[in-house]
Amino acid sequence: MRNFFQGEPEVKSPYDFTGSFTDMWREMRVTMVIPPLTIAICICVMMSVMMFIERVYMTVVILLVKFTGKKKYTQYKLEALKEDLELNRSYPMVLVQIPMFNEKEVYKLSIGAVCSLTWPSDRLIVQVLDDSTNNILRQLVEQECKKWIERGVNVKYETRNNRNGYKAGALREGLTKDYVLDCEFVVIFDADFQPEKDFLWRSVPYLLENPELALVQARWKFVNANECIMTRLQEMSLAYHFTVEQEVGSSTCQFFGFNGTAGVWRIKAIEDAGGWKDRTTVEDMDLAVRASLKGWKFVFVGDLDVKNELPSTFKAYRYQQHRWSCGPANLFRKMTKEIICCERVSAWKKFHVLYAFFFVRKIIAHWVTFFFYCIIIPISIMVPEVHLPKPIAIYIPATITLLNSYCTLRSLHLLVLWILFENVMSFHRSKATIIGLLGANRVNEWVVTEKLGNATKQRNNNRQPKRTRSRVFERLLFSELVMGLFLLYVACYDLLFGKDHMYIYLLLQAIAFFVVGLGCVGINAPN
Repeated sequence: MRNFFQGEPEVKSPYDFTGSFTDMWREMRVTMVIPPLTIAICICVMMSVMMFIERVYMTVVILLVKFTGKKKYTQYKLEALKEDLELNRSYPMVLVQIPMFNEKEVYKLSIGAVCSLTWPSDRLIVQVLDDSTNNILRQLVEQECKKWIERGVNVKYETRNNRNGYKAGALREGLTKDYVLDCEFVVIFDADFQPEKDFLWRSVPYLLENPELALVQARWKFVNANECIMTRLQEMSLAYHFTVEQEVGSSTCQFFGFNGTAGVWRIKAIEDAGGWKDRTTVEDMDLAVRASLKGWKFVFVGDLDVKNELPSTFKAYRYQQHRWSCGPANLFRKMTKEIICCERVSAWKKFHVLYAFFFVRKIIAHWVTFFFYCIIIPISIMVPEVHLPKPIAIYIPATITLLNSYCTLRSLHLLVLWILFENVMSFHRSKATIIGLLGANRVNEWVVTEKLGNATKQRNNNRQPKRTRSRVFERLLFSELVMGLFLLYVACYDLLFGKDHMYIYLLLQAIAFFVVGLGCVGINAPN
C-alpha cells in the first residue's frame, strides 16, 4: 500500500525527450529561423533609414520655408490680385461640384455653405452630383437645391441611374454638361465640407495670376476633432500631412497629391491630363500625378481652411484607411512606367514622385511601422542569437515620432497613444498596400466614409439603447485580438528571460491591439 501512494522509484529514460526537443529547437532556430530573420531585419533597417532620411529632409525644408518666409502661396500678391479683379470686373466663370452618396446627415451643411459663397451670382454654378440610392433622400436633397434656387443661386441638381466610376464617374459626367462649357475653373467639395464665404476670393486669384497653375489646394479644419480620442489621434496624423508634406511639395517641386476636395482646378488642366479616371480608388491622386507629368504646377495655401468632419466610428475610419492605402499602391503599380518614360518633367521631379511621394510615404512608411515594430522586433526578442541594433529599433523611430508630433502641440500628451494606435492601423494599411501592389481582391473596393454630422449631438442628448449581444460581436476584430495575444506572449517571455525591458513596449502595444479588437475605439454610430 505504501508503494502504491509513493509510487515506484523514478527510472531515468535512456532517451531524454525534453533535452532532445530543446536541442532540436536550437538546431532548427540556427538553420531555419535565424537566416530569414536576419535578412528581414536588414531589410527593415534599410527601410527605416530611408524613412528617417525622408523625414529629416522634409523637416529641414519646412524649417527653411518657415524662417525665410518663402512659402509658395505668399509669393503671390493676393490683395492686389483681388483689387484688380474687382476693378476690372472680369470675373471668371466658376463651377462648384458637390459629389454625394446617401449623405443624410451633412447634405444641408455643404449645400448651404457653398451656396453662401460670395461671388457674382451670374458667374457661379453650383452642381450637386447626387448618386444616392435612397429615393427619399434624393427628394430631400432636391428640395434643398430648389430652396437655394429660389434665393437666386444657380444650382444644378444632377443624378445618375448607376454609380459607374463612383466619385470619379460623377465628376467626369458633371463636366460634360452644356452649361459647363463656359466655366474656367471647377471647385470640388465633398458633402461634409463647409467653406467660408470668401473661399473663392482667397483661391481663384492664384489661378488668374499664373497660367501654369492647375490646382489650388486648401487645408482641412476638423470640426469634430475633440469628439473622441480617435479623432484627436487622426488630427495629429493629418496635421503633419498638411503642415509638412503638402507644404514641402508645394515649395520644392510644386507638386503634391490632390486631397480630393477643398481644391480649385483649372478645367483646361483636367482636360489636358486626360480627365477623371476610375482605374483606382484614389482618382484625385491619379489626376494630380497625370497633370504634373503634363507640366502643370500646384500651390498649397496653408492659411485657407475648410471645415470638415473626421470619421468618428472605427468602422468608417478603417474603410477610409483601406482606400487611402490600397489606392496609392495600386496607382504606383500602374503609373511607374509612365512616370519614368515622361519627357516633359525633370529627372528630379520623377525621382521625387516615384521615390519620396509614392515609395517611401505610401508604401515603406506602412510596412516599417507594422512589420518591423509589430512582427520582426517581437520575434527577434525570442531569438537571442539575432542582434537587433538599438539605434535602429529605438532612436530612429523616436526621432521620427518627435518630428511628426510638433505639428499638433496641443495633443502632445497623447503622443504615446498616437504611436500605439498608428502601429495598430499600420496592420490594416500594410495589408491594403499589398492588395494594391498585387491588384488582388478588394483593390477597387469603394466604401463611402460615413459622416454623422449632427447625429452625434443627438446621440449625446438621447438615452442610448442597451447593446445587444449581436452588436457586441459585430464590433470584434479577431485579427487584432490575435496580434494582441502574440505580443502579450512575447512580452511575458521578455519579462521572464529578457534583459532589455522591451516588455514595457510590447505590453502597451498588446493592450492597444486588444482595445481595438474589442471595438472600444471611436464612438457608436446611432442607428
